[in-house]
Amino acid sequence: MYRSILVPLDGSAFSEHALPLAREVARRTGASLQLLHVIPPIPVIEAGGPLLGDADLTAQFQARGRAYLEELVRRLGGLGGAPAPVVLEGEVVGQIQEHATRAGADLVAMATHGRGLLARFWLGSVADELVRRLPLPLLLVRPRETAPDLGHEPDLGRVLLPLDGSPLAERALEPAVALGGDAAAYTLLRVVKPALLPAYAPEGCPIGREVEGLLNQIEALQKRLLADAEGYLAGVAGRLRERGLQVQTRVVVEEQPAVAILREAADGRAGLIALATHGRHGLARLFLGSVADKVVRGATVPVLVHRCLETR
Repeated sequence: MYRSILVPLDGSAFSEHALPLAREVARRTGASLQLLHVIPPIPVIEAGGPLLGDADLTAQFQARGRAYLEELVRRLGGLGGAPAPVVLEGEVVGQIQEHATRAGADLVAMATHGRGLLARFWLGSVADELVRRLPLPLLLVRPRETAPDLGHEPDLGRVLLPLDGSPLAERALEPAVALGGDAAAYTLLRVVKPALLPAYAPEGCPIGREVEGLLNQIEALQKRLLADAEGYLAGVAGRLRERGLQVQTRVVVEEQPAVAILREAADGRAGLIALATHGRHGLARLFLGSVADKVVRGATVPVLVHRCLETR
């Protein structure tokens, strides 16, 4: 599935944390790896009356960008037959999206935030906007405070796949399997919200038959919801196991799906979370409301986000 992986870099060590995982995915899948640096629009500066043209300044930034990418390629030990690094100028999100399309990229891998020469934070701007606009899988890596080890070979270990029972959510399966391959183990997670329970009577007070009957009905409903969720996951897991993949399933009860996903990723020692988003009426609406947004911001492991256009 992955033939070309694009890695946008803003010139900071923060943004370089995406490189080890991107290179590992490229190695596993045989994909090429291309580096991209985008120079944001440079404001015109007025000094003592006449406007200073930005042509020279732009040329300096372009030269620095090319030198930076060439040095990265050297530190990585070369990129084989991959396309040459590219330096572009313009609005960052638009340039990344347009170049990904022109270059035929199947995956964009980037750090969730970085800080470049113009002090533009990517978290909440570039990465956040790409989640909503990019029509192909986006692999987000949260950087550490220390400089990245470009020689490190990350081990994804277990891939956590939250599913809500919809075909749309299942579209994250193939991008995740293509990334993890048969070397990874997969956990399918379904979050079931708790049934609404009426307030219990104070301790020592008897519960009337009507209330007791209602509580029994709610308990039966909760059990049915859990059984349905387990049956659904068993069906999806069966299809994946037929392909020789290691798959386990988990159903948890939690009011906040994002909380359950992040907790499961930590408790299950997941190395990657993969989920889908969907577009509706031209706007990118997130899987289970704001769940994907909360997971991206709260996860300490890489997150693979696949934006799917909803069809009517």
